[in-house]
Amino acid sequence: MIQLFKIAGQRFQPALTQDEAFWIHLEEPTADETKSLIERFELPEDFITDLQDADENSRMEFDGGAVLNIMRVPLYYKHRSASLSFSTAPLGVIAVQDKIITVSFFENEVLTVYLDCKHRPFEITQQSFLLEIALRTSLYYLKFLKEINRRTNKIESELHQSMRNQELIRLQRMEKSLVYFLTALKSNEIILERMQRSRWLHQDPNAEDQIEDVIIENKQAIEMATIHSSILSSMMETFASIISNNLNVVLKFLTSITIILALPTLIASIYGMNVHLPFEKHPYAFGIVMGISIVATILLVLVFIRKRYF
Repeated sequence: MIQLFKIAGQRFQPALTQDEAFWIHLEEPTADETKSLIERFELPEDFITDLQDADENSRMEFDGGAVLNIMRVPLYYKHRSASLSFSTAPLGVIAVQDKIITVSFFENEVLTVYLDCKHRPFEITQQSFLLEIALRTSLYYLKFLKEINRRTNKIESELHQSMRNQELIRLQRMEKSLVYFLTALKSNEIILERMQRSRWLHQDPNAEDQIEDVIIENKQAIEMATIHSSILSSMMETFASIISNNLNVVLKFLTSITIILALPTLIASIYGMNVHLPFEKHPYAFGIVMGISIVATILLVLVFIRKRYF
């Protein structure tokens, strides 16, 4: 799908043709849409096709008059069937001629506010729009990191009394998402620093201050992801030990009960044999045997309580 937007003051508005459009957005484009755009702006084919790879790394590339910036943006999968709730994917931003082309083969929320034309007003240039996207990417990382932290705290409260692996698996998925986030953020940091040194960016006099803000937000997201990842790793080790300990406590309790029940069973089994036994001719033999069983069981229970087996 191709969407076209023109500049109206300091905002975007839908455009009717590519000629009047400043921003061309391709979301999950078809082969024909990709081909027509490549031919229209004489772009290298890999500027767009490489973005189909979910593992494509962040990079900045110049080819003739075109500038390609690939950033990894955060994804949030709302449907429960997804193996991971949070991941990352590449987003391509191409500056060519007097236009900006964004390409995404994966649904993400970073560009939503611009696609809906509900963004805050700003002086729109190729450089400023690229940095706006980069800044919004960092802010979404921070937003999703807070959500990961909230979910982690919820799982932590459930784990205190748990003996299941389900909560640990959920924590492991959170940790996996944090690894993806941290890797993507560090990759974006390299691109932002390269962008800061590029002559193309400094064609916009306001870009220098703007990119510093973006780098600061990106560093903050890296620090937050690093802290959350460290906490989550230690938490998983701790709660794995807690689950194991809870299981040991239950097994110890069940073993104690088994031993206690085995003692009267042993006595009853012995007196059920067809051999000569004490009290076999005593009129109160049954009561005596039962009394011995009860006393022995009580003594064993007291021993276990003293040793804190319960």
